[in-house]
Amino acid sequence: MMENVPDMMNHGGENVAELVAKSLSDEGYEVRYTLLNASWYGTPQTRERMILIGIHRDCGIEPQFPKPTHHVDLPKGYEGTKSTARRVVKDYGSNHHRFVADPFASLPPATTAADALADLPHIYALDLFRKGELRRGMKDPREVCYYTSSEPTTGWSRLMRCWDGFATTTATTGHVFRYLPRDFKIFAELQPGWQYPRIWEHVEAKISRWIERRRHQGLSTDARTGEVRDFIQDWRIPYDPSKFPNKWWVLDANKPVRTLLAHLGKDSYSHIHYDADQARTITVREAARLQGFPDGFQFAGSMNPAFKQIGNSVPPLFSYAIAVAMRSMLGVPIKPSSDLRVKHLGLTHTLIKTTAGHE
Repeated sequence: MMENVPDMMNHGGENVAELVAKSLSDEGYEVRYTLLNASWYGTPQTRERMILIGIHRDCGIEPQFPKPTHHVDLPKGYEGTKSTARRVVKDYGSNHHRFVADPFASLPPATTAADALADLPHIYALDLFRKGELRRGMKDPREVCYYTSSEPTTGWSRLMRCWDGFATTTATTGHVFRYLPRDFKIFAELQPGWQYPRIWEHVEAKISRWIERRRHQGLSTDARTGEVRDFIQDWRIPYDPSKFPNKWWVLDANKPVRTLLAHLGKDSYSHIHYDADQARTITVREAARLQGFPDGFQFAGSMNPAFKQIGNSVPPLFSYAIAVAMRSMLGVPIKPSSDLRVKHLGLTHTLIKTTAGHE
C-alpha cells in the first residue's frame, strides 16, 4: 500500500502514480490507485490523498478500496483536484486508476471540529495574555491537562479517550499553543470560516476607522510617527492577501477542518480555533485530535516538532479503514464489533469493487 499527496497524479504534467503502478505491474502485481478523503472515513479533516494498493497476481485477488462510511460536502477546490486527475488520466491513459464516487448523503455526517475537540479544556489566550500569565518560550507536549467532563461527550472524544492500548481516564497531554502577542486580539474578532483575505480586510478596515475617528477629533493621522504609527504596527498583518490566501484560516465548529500540514511546525495560523473567546491557534492536542491520534499517544520533542509530526502523518482512522479493507481482500476477518474504531466507521460493507466500468 502506498500513500501520497494528490499531486502524485499530476506532478509537472506527469502521472507519477501511474508510473509506479506500471512498474509494479511489470513485477507481477495487480495494482489500483485512486483519490480518497480522510473525512469519508470518520476523521474530522478533509485530507485528500492518493492511495495505491498492489497484490501479487499469484494471489488471484483484485485490489479494492474501503467504501466511504461518512458523508461530507467538500469545500471548493477539491472538485478541481478530481477534475485535474481525470484529465491527466484521460490524456495519458491508465489501466490502473479507478475513481471512487463521493459518499451518499444518506451516510452518517462527517465528524466536525466541535465533535473532535470536545472535553478538552478551554484556554482563553487573550485574557491570560492581558493578565501576564502567558510567556514566550518552549512548550512541552508532555504537559498534562484535565478533561472538562468525567465521561466523553461525543463519539469522537470517546474514540480518542478509549482507544485500545492508549486509553486515558481524567487527563491527556500537549494542550499547548503558540505565544502570538500581536495576534491574540485579532483572533478575538474573527468569525468561523474566515480566510486570510477576509481577515486582512477586517484589520485594514479597523485601522482606517480608528484613523478616521482621530481625524474627526482633530488629532494627528500621520502614520509615520507617534500613536498612529504604533497602532498600525500593533494591528497590521504584513502579508499580501493576493499571494497568501490560505495563510490564516478560522475553523468552523460544524465542519471538518482543512488538511493539517507539516507547516504547522513553523506556524499554526492555518488552523485558528473557531471559538473567538479563546482567541488562539490550535494546540498540539487539538491538532492530534483533528488528525485522529488517541489521547494516550504522546509526541516526542518540543511543540514545533510535535506539530510537524502530526502534519506529516496519515490519520490513524484513515489508515485503519484501508487496513480493514486489505484484510477483507485477503479473507481475514476484522476485529470484533466491540472495537470502537469499527463502530465509528460502521464497517458492515467495507469494499468498493474496482473492476473496469465501476466508479
